Amino acid sequence: MTESFPDKTEKLECGAVIQHGSLSERVYLMKLAGADTQQLLPELDRLVRQNKYGKIFAKIPASSYRIFEEWGFEKEAFIPRFYNGSEDAMFLGKYYDPARKIETQKDKYDEIGKITIAKSAEKPQADKHLKIRLCTTDDVEEMAQLYRDVFPSYPFAIYDPEYLRHTMAEHIVYFCIEHDGRIVALSSAEMDTEAQNVEMTDFATLPQMRGAGYAKHLLDNMESNMRSRGMITTYTIARAISAGINIIFARAGYSFGGRLVNNTNISGNIESMNVWYKTFRTNRS
Repeated sequence: MTESFPDKTEKLECGAVIQHGSLSERVYLMKLAGADTQQLLPELDRLVRQNKYGKIFAKIPASSYRIFEEWGFEKEAFIPRFYNGSEDAMFLGKYYDPARKIETQKDKYDEIGKITIAKSAEKPQADKHLKIRLCTTDDVEEMAQLYRDVFPSYPFAIYDPEYLRHTMAEHIVYFCIEHDGRIVALSSAEMDTEAQNVEMTDFATLPQMRGAGYAKHLLDNMESNMRSRGMITTYTIARAISAGINIIFARAGYSFGGRLVNNTNISGNIESMNVWYKTFRTNRS
């Protein structure tokens, strides 16, 4: 495979956390974190223009939407009860390159949406013989190699054992399935413990082991683990072109939150992504 370098994540002086770079050609506002929008929004605009990116993708509390709307952001997806089971989240896009807003595979995305709905009621049987466990730092070299084997490109540094080790120690729980003593499938739960939400992500199965429903079994295990850690809302940002992963989340009872247009460089191209969510429990009466 051709080695690709992920976009970088950084915390701005105003407190917001962003990711940006030439791989996905975007700025991703990951956490608003109470930042002063009058300071933040001009900074994001400057960053995009300076680097000639095509898009800003912002994940924000719904209460901050109006100021972003005034700056030209458009709603692309929505997750209710995202922050501590109380405040909703909005996923916004602002486009600096008109071509970035055009989905050349729109018909395919729409067709996969129809397939997902049609297959969502099917409930595959669980395989009680699978060996599913949490990954440890002893696994990071093997994990990184599996991710290299599966993804030609990826927006985060999952090819790097040090990145896996670092995030494992901080806020990400990695899960794996073993077969004959070898890791054959992976996933991760990226927790925001302060806001009590978790992103179910980084699903990867070795090509020769696909078709056994490993992602479904990983997700079941992840949900149980995240409930025990006090997470309230769980979600994913899934490739809109991949029927399989969308069907898995639909079957697991997730609701469709919207589509992020030409948002993420994954598997070699910038692709649109679907948002799916589920609430385990809520603080609302």
